[in-house]
Amino acid sequence: MDLIPRKFYLDDIFDDFMVPERTNVGKCDIYEKDNKYHIEMDVPGFKKEDIKINLDNNYLTISAEKKSVDKDESKKYIRKERTYSKFERSIYLGDADEENIEAEYKDGILNIIVPKIDENKAKKYIEIK
Repeated sequence: MDLIPRKFYLDDIFDDFMVPERTNVGKCDIYEKDNKYHIEMDVPGFKKEDIKINLDNNYLTISAEKKSVDKDESKKYIRKERTYSKFERSIYLGDADEENIEAEYKDGILNIIVPKIDENKAKKYIEIK
């Protein structure tokens, strides 16, 4: 039941305040399997080219940005909500092997596999003379 009639003038003015967040962009599941971090993130509505993944100082940052695609000025919009969207999410991974990170994007889901550094290889033994 709506308290404000749907034909009310400027009926969308309160949508951002009254309606909970409608997007699933950036929600993710992170799990560890076979000495690798697996990150499955929802990124619907973005193209693969719009998504950037960066590892810096043990933080894996996923960002995506898309701009308005419709430049047709002959259209008279009643409501336009799909003009621009951007998000960024950072995840701390302390023991990530940055040289072997893999990522795949399919059907709005970004899958990232981050191998963990093998502790035995990470240790550097110093020979005593």
